[in-house]
Amino acid sequence: MSLYVQAIVNGFLVGGVYSLMALGLSLIFGVMRVINFAHGDMMVWGMYLSYWLFVTAGVDPYLSILVTGSAVFLLGAAVQKGLVNRILDAPHEMQILLMLGVALVLENVALMVWGPDPRRVSTTYALSTFWLGPIVFDLPKVATFGLALALALGLYLFLKKTDLGRMIRAASDNQIGALLVGTDILKVFTLAFGIGAACVGAAGSLMTPFLPFSPSTGLFFTVTSFNIVIIGGMGSFLGAFVGGLLVGMSESLGAVILVPSLKEIVSFVLLVLILLFRPQGLLGSGR
Repeated sequence: MSLYVQAIVNGFLVGGVYSLMALGLSLIFGVMRVINFAHGDMMVWGMYLSYWLFVTAGVDPYLSILVTGSAVFLLGAAVQKGLVNRILDAPHEMQILLMLGVALVLENVALMVWGPDPRRVSTTYALSTFWLGPIVFDLPKVATFGLALALALGLYLFLKKTDLGRMIRAASDNQIGALLVGTDILKVFTLAFGIGAACVGAAGSLMTPFLPFSPSTGLFFTVTSFNIVIIGGMGSFLGAFVGGLLVGMSESLGAVILVPSLKEIVSFVLLVLILLFRPQGLLGSGR
């Protein structure tokens, strides 16, 4: 029993950063109805930036989120303003092909710059743990969960309490109404895409102390993000957060029940059940 409790705890902690990762994807889709297939590759670039800062300047990955989040924000805003804005009214197939192309470019540029070998940020506290009864807590995962929760809460307060956040929510709910009251929709789209990219860039930094990564890792993060937002509900802030926790715990339990290489099966079974019985997601509105 303690083994299963340990798996749930580990999955819950990893699920926190999964939630932050999925919040960015959910925000982009909720505002623009654009599916960002380059989401995972943007996260990998956040991881490589964090790794580069650690190797060259000794910057702790938990501090480098300020740099990586800002850098990936600019990347996302540039992609939105330079590419996505041009095909907002195009068929969804065109949007999908465009974002797949962006994903391939990001992956191959990372491959040319960093090479194919897996990297990892080896901090002094990477193997630090503490015990609470029979359960052992991995210190990097606890710190990652806490920071991911703080960033998610900050994003929630930004969307709820600031004028820019209200503009983003207005554009998400009713674009025509937002235009009628003078909202610059294209600027809102650029801001929303940039914020969504910043979330995943910060999530990448938070995962570097305990997760190896390579240029091809982006596909895994993209698929996991889609899994989370579909389970939680596309465009739902709370749904993305809850979905991240559920996927994290299901993968951790899957590694115990089955084998680690098959851990994703449990989360995909959960996805299939959601699609069968509640296709709008656990907390989706069904719009």
